[in-house]
Amino acid sequence: MRILVLGFTGYLGRHVVERLRALPGALVLGGGRSPAADLDVDLARVRPERLAKTLATAAPDTVINCAGATGGDAVTLAEVNARGPAVLCAALREAAPAARLVHLGSAAEYGPGAPGTPVTESAATRPVGPYGATKLAGTVAVTASGLDAVVLRVGNPVGPGAPSSGLPGRIAALLREAGPGPEAVLRLGDLSAHRDFVDVRDVARAAVLAATAPGPLPPVLNIGGGRAVPVRDLVRGLADLAGFRGRIEEGTAGSARSAQVSWQCSDIAAAERALGWRPAHTLGDALAALWEGGRVP
Repeated sequence: MRILVLGFTGYLGRHVVERLRALPGALVLGGGRSPAADLDVDLARVRPERLAKTLATAAPDTVINCAGATGGDAVTLAEVNARGPAVLCAALREAAPAARLVHLGSAAEYGPGAPGTPVTESAATRPVGPYGATKLAGTVAVTASGLDAVVLRVGNPVGPGAPSSGLPGRIAALLREAGPGPEAVLRLGDLSAHRDFVDVRDVARAAVLAATAPGPLPPVLNIGGGRAVPVRDLVRGLADLAGFRGRIEEGTAGSARSAQVSWQCSDIAAAERALGWRPAHTLGDALAALWEGGRVP
């Protein structure tokens, strides 16, 4: 089985590749802009016809698209998150129309949630900013492509290798910088928002299950922890792991997204029915792996 992973050097992509390489008989190809890539692919720039030629040469049975932008201006987000999947689908229709496509979407596509009510895949999508809107555009391109495709709407991934551009990785970096001394102060924004955190290793397992599942899959599947956790709990959990003895000062101002989306939780029952998938790791497992993964030997 030939499996092409786009964005294979990214946070999610690295974990997906690691899990795929444990599959018997799987030939894993990496696509992206890295010098280590088997295939040179820049979804934000490549023309569909050029990508079709690349895909025809690679002849993948399955493509897992982990490429995505979480930060940057609206143009960057649109190029990677909206244009990228559209170009990929056009090229696959031309070069490998029978290939399975697994695309990693985001729970940010849903927008604000109602406290106490996990969102199902049929819920209305009301993203509040360019990130969620561009990820939704990518999802629409995939689900309307006519391909054998599934979008995994991923919650907030946590775990080993979390980048500092995301909240868990940023908090871990701040704690390492602050040190364990009692005089240390961690000044943060409003931590009252609730998020659905999921271990990145569970996300990778869901991607592999989707890539190898027989028969057609639902167009969209939620991949999350299945519960809403206060961001404050994540910060305190990491602080405990760090042995932080200082003071955490929580401000009233936070990110614009936190203010607009104060509660988020995904209903993950459909993924269990379609893939036999449920999270294997707790948030405590994910935080411990994140903290230990960044320790200096």
